Amino acid sequence: MPDRPSPRVAFDHAAAADKWRSRWEADRLYEVDLANAPRPFYNLMMFPYPSAEGLHVGNVFAFTGADIQGRYWRMRGHDVFEPMGFDAFGIHSENYAMTIGEHPARLIERNVANFRENQLKRLGAMFDWSHEVSTTDPAYYKWTQWVFTQLFNAGLAYKKAARVNWCPLCKTVLADEQTEGGLCERHGVPVEGRNLEQWFLKITDFAQRLLDNLEWINWSEVIKTAQRNWIGRSEGAVLRFGIEDREETLDVFTTRPDTVFGATYMVLAPEHPLLPELTTSDRRAEVEAYVTWATARTEQERIEGSGEKTGKFTGAYCLNPATGWRIPIWVADYVLIGYGSGAIMAVPAHDQRDFDFAKTFDLPIVQVVTCPDDFDLTEAAWTGDGLSMNCSYPPAPLPSEGGKNQQLNTRDLSPLLKEGGQGGRADFNGLETPKAKRRITDWLAAQGKAEPRVQYRLRDWCLSRQRYWGPPVPVVHCERCGYQAVPLDELPVMLPEMEDYQPDDSGLPPLARHPEFSRARCPACGGEARREVDVMDNFLDSAWYFLRYPSSGRDDIAWDPELTAKWMPVSMYIGGKEHACLHLLYTRFLTMALHDLGLLPCEEPFERFFAHGVIVRGGAKMSKSRGNVVNPDEYIDKYGADTFRAYLMFLGPYDQGGDFSDEAIAGVRRFLDRVYTHLSGGVTDDPPKAPCLRDLHAAIKQVTEDLEAFRYNTAIAALMAYLNRAREDHERSREAWSVFVRLLAPICPIIAEEAWEMLGLKYSVHDQPWPHYDPKFLETEDALVVVQVNGKLRARLTVPKDTSQETLVEMALADDRVARAMDGKPPKKVICVPNKLLNIVV
Repeated sequence: MPDRPSPRVAFDHAAAADKWRSRWEADRLYEVDLANAPRPFYNLMMFPYPSAEGLHVGNVFAFTGADIQGRYWRMRGHDVFEPMGFDAFGIHSENYAMTIGEHPARLIERNVANFRENQLKRLGAMFDWSHEVSTTDPAYYKWTQWVFTQLFNAGLAYKKAARVNWCPLCKTVLADEQTEGGLCERHGVPVEGRNLEQWFLKITDFAQRLLDNLEWINWSEVIKTAQRNWIGRSEGAVLRFGIEDREETLDVFTTRPDTVFGATYMVLAPEHPLLPELTTSDRRAEVEAYVTWATARTEQERIEGSGEKTGKFTGAYCLNPATGWRIPIWVADYVLIGYGSGAIMAVPAHDQRDFDFAKTFDLPIVQVVTCPDDFDLTEAAWTGDGLSMNCSYPPAPLPSEGGKNQQLNTRDLSPLLKEGGQGGRADFNGLETPKAKRRITDWLAAQGKAEPRVQYRLRDWCLSRQRYWGPPVPVVHCERCGYQAVPLDELPVMLPEMEDYQPDDSGLPPLARHPEFSRARCPACGGEARREVDVMDNFLDSAWYFLRYPSSGRDDIAWDPELTAKWMPVSMYIGGKEHACLHLLYTRFLTMALHDLGLLPCEEPFERFFAHGVIVRGGAKMSKSRGNVVNPDEYIDKYGADTFRAYLMFLGPYDQGGDFSDEAIAGVRRFLDRVYTHLSGGVTDDPPKAPCLRDLHAAIKQVTEDLEAFRYNTAIAALMAYLNRAREDHERSREAWSVFVRLLAPICPIIAEEAWEMLGLKYSVHDQPWPHYDPKFLETEDALVVVQVNGKLRARLTVPKDTSQETLVEMALADDRVARAMDGKPPKKVICVPNKLLNIVV
């Protein structure tokens, strides 16, 4: 046994990677017998867009963390299915194709091959390539179209005219989530509002279930919170305001029905369907001009409402259902047609937007909720809770439109109450806000003027895209039979080859320029029909891909029922939190809908979802404009996949990510080189030494707990610490190193396989059981004290617990390594942390 470390032996990462990747592929090591697997564990990761030059470091970070989980649970005895595919349809791929002047079909085929062969296969991940899918393959999008037809036939898909976000550069509709601050997230240009016929999916029918299930699904809390906010459940009431001289009412939803006594005017969205009818002739010209201006603004601009409030009086009036006041109806752009009914009751004393509007146009402000004594209601609205005030019927006179200090003539309002109602009188003053909400709603409901209601911010999923690169909507329109779904035996509706595929400003999809594609036969009557020319949002492609993976070899069915029942829900799904309100919410909706149709055994798609963090560089998000993009290929070439994997995981907690540094990655490579160098010195069949045995079992415990909790950085730190101790003590036990290599295997699979072979053990390390720690080795009356000289580690002392500082110093000075570091100099200062640390300053 050598008494000093072995000379450094270079680890040839490229040769080892070629060697073991070839062996794994030849042996089909990572392919699973899906039908007969006794302990299924479905390990899913978000498949990439093969749209640009290749994978970025964020992809590698995400895939590595997910692969570590798959490898760990495989060694824990599970049959781990870890497939991979390509989300290759959509605007990202098409825009990149247009940027470089190449047809997307040819570009994507080449990019998929590059992603798979030159990048993904080099990551050391245990991908099962026998179940690869690509969303642009007709064998895949046939079933995407079939999924749509199931929803259509169930009444969950419909077409209507709607105001949508239009990007003038993308030349297509964008989802709300694809805009940021009124700008296209991809191009950074302002989006426009357009009214277009669009296909929608009724995700709003599932709003409450989507919300309820968040209470029990095992997902990252950051994702659950984002979805709760996006679904946006609001409890309140619909209040009915009678329109003067008309039969119908203006219905408004409010979460604060207790403030209705303070509603002094009504506001309609510029798109409200009753606006043209309500506008009086003397106001029509200026209202129409205002509507033209307001509807040209983006929804985000209107939501943010920056600058002075704008609006126009329509000339019409309605009646406040609580007070009977005759209040004016205005139109203003801060009310959106897509939220609620497109009309609001304006309570300027208790809503800041209404307050600002009332101040601008000198409209009455009536306080109906008490506020703190130090709050100035002349400067801002009080939006909090309090006690009701000025909430009685008959009410006090309403200040006139000309200014809040002028009075309108009062009139007898009791006829506005229904017979058998509240007897013409009511008093809600002094009630706390929650009780006032219930009592006032009940009072108005008894008169037919209110209805308790739960409402959601969530809106139906706009599926249409006026682009080329996507699966065509599988619907035809017949003048006699209306919209009809294309039957299964006519699927897929193939995307035709078009060299002139670029979108234009007309709003019409490129497929509208293909007359042969547009012609079809009605499935119901056999007559002439017109094929739908929109394509579908690629979020539908990715909302069901995990269902296709196990059944990817079947061309007669979307998913095999028995395999799906066996492998669903997905055991572990890992991805970015930026997908919380698109992909993840859409996926949950689709799974629920298909479950209700009897097509799936579960209503939630993923047993567990974990949101990973983000890799930045120089403290900033990576982008080409900043010049801080990391190309993973260069680092894998230079350092090897194992080093790159371990470094990314070592940057920080996996749910947070970290800051990439060229200098720090070399330190991780040195760690792996030390592993290889030490094992190159040979091993023995001696049992592990007692101090190392205790450290080894401590490492097993920590690495196991850290991997399950996604604390990869501290798991790697534990492995580094054990390696240092083992090298210092010249540990050569095959038994000890077989444990260490298994602990290393999920994180650094290539060098682990090489090390396993160096130990002379049976191939493959990835088929070996995970080691278990023995608590008896962790139960000791001894303490391990780290000895430093001037802050640098020089020795470790195993001593009885609570050994005094004097004794520790005496023992340390007797250690050759400490003595050499002190070089004959006396201690100047001693820092002692009992049972942990002794630092001698010289």
